Amino acid sequence: MSGLTNNTPRPIDIRLHQASRLLEIKFDNNMECQLSCEFLRVYSPSAEVKGHGPGQEVLQVGKEDVNITAIEPVGNYAVKLTFSDGHNTGLYSWDYLYDLGRDYEALWLEYLGRLSAAGIKRKES
Repeated sequence: MSGLTNNTPRPIDIRLHQASRLLEIKFDNNMECQLSCEFLRVYSPSAEVKGHGPGQEVLQVGKEDVNITAIEPVGNYAVKLTFSDGHNTGLYSWDYLYDLGRDYEALWLEYLGRLSAAGIKRKES
């Protein structure tokens, strides 16, 4: 994922829809996306999920019903999301959120593929 630059689109509106477990983000370049809480949780930029280097990623399972319980701004560059399972160590920078929104379909399919390869069936909510 790229670093924050002056050209990085910035969110102008972030809304949590707790009933549908979706985070809706509108960026200043007119891109809009809806990211599920499960997707944001399994792609948390935290060390707990990402590991401390390539190949150390930890597959997150059983996150189908997770919700976001708090959104805290971090400076002018990120938000900290607190999830209903207690996870709260990931800082979601504007560029990371933008990349997640832009690449949502490919990343979601990659996650489903990793679950399948591990023999884990996802609970449909």
